[in-house]
Amino acid sequence: MTSIENLEKELKQGKLNSIYLLYGEELFLLENSLNKIKKLFGETVKGINYVLIDDTNVKELIQDIETPAFGYEKKLIIARNTGVFKSEGKRKNQELSNLKEKINDYINENIDIIKESVILVFVEADADSRLKLFKTVDKQGLVCKFDFQKPIQVEKRVKAICKAYDVNIEDSTLKYFIEICGTNMQDVINEIRKLIEYAGKGGVIKKEDVDSLTIKKLEAIIFDLTDNLGQKRTGKALDVLKNLIYNKEPIQRILVMLYNHFKKLYFLKLATKYNKDIVTSLSLKPNQTFLVNKYKMQAKYFTEKELKDVLQALRDLDVNYKNGLIDLEVGLEAILCNYCS
Repeated sequence: MTSIENLEKELKQGKLNSIYLLYGEELFLLENSLNKIKKLFGETVKGINYVLIDDTNVKELIQDIETPAFGYEKKLIIARNTGVFKSEGKRKNQELSNLKEKINDYINENIDIIKESVILVFVEADADSRLKLFKTVDKQGLVCKFDFQKPIQVEKRVKAICKAYDVNIEDSTLKYFIEICGTNMQDVINEIRKLIEYAGKGGVIKKEDVDSLTIKKLEAIIFDLTDNLGQKRTGKALDVLKNLIYNKEPIQRILVMLYNHFKKLYFLKLATKYNKDIVTSLSLKPNQTFLVNKYKMQAKYFTEKELKDVLQALRDLDVNYKNGLIDLEVGLEAILCNYCS
């Protein structure tokens, strides 16, 4: 397997492999790399030297590899979400299992032919590294998993984009920007473009620009709400809630996010108390570990009992709402007022 950065470096140098497996949840960077492969490949004529495969016609993959790209040196085949890299679990689909085996054997036995005539790109949402086909592609070609980037990686990318447009951003502002917008590169690109345009060539992106121009991720807004709750600022906590509702954030989602947030604060208290690993206890992904300090700061506002009581109050609200005993918005406001008092 290779890293996203190494793949991007190879593509920037104009290097093309014969077989790729690109998979993962960071779709912006994945699609960006896929587009670079297409660009490096050159002119494409659908049905002649450019073939698209999915789960409905994956059985034709070998036939498409063997069919000449009439008038062209090579053929580009993009096989997207075919299912051949998924683990089948206990209930095996024999037809799919046979197909996986067939494709695996074909690649191993005909790799020289593939290298001469085809660029084959598998694009999947997820892939099981234990599968024989996965290992074969990793051996004969190039496999790259597109995980969400860690904050330090996102910072590097954003700095490079700002530099390309001759716009400056201080490190502290950049860190704040990522805390607000998250590490999904599509969201990051959308928001930094607005800030770059506002700052203009030779300008500087400031913290107040981030506050006034960017769309905060719901997770960041929940942090704000909890900060106000912990510091007993009732009015501000209610304002955050009302703004979420005004911006048409589903009230049920707000309830779930609040519950999950307070559960993490509670688990952090327990992890600290019993000397457990915080990242593991909070089930944080690698790109979320920077949040540990923020959770620690917020947990200081509450005792273990208070957090337990808030969680119970949110659970009770959910039950009462589902039974038609209380309006969800009124119930949330009551809980905020109660724990700000």
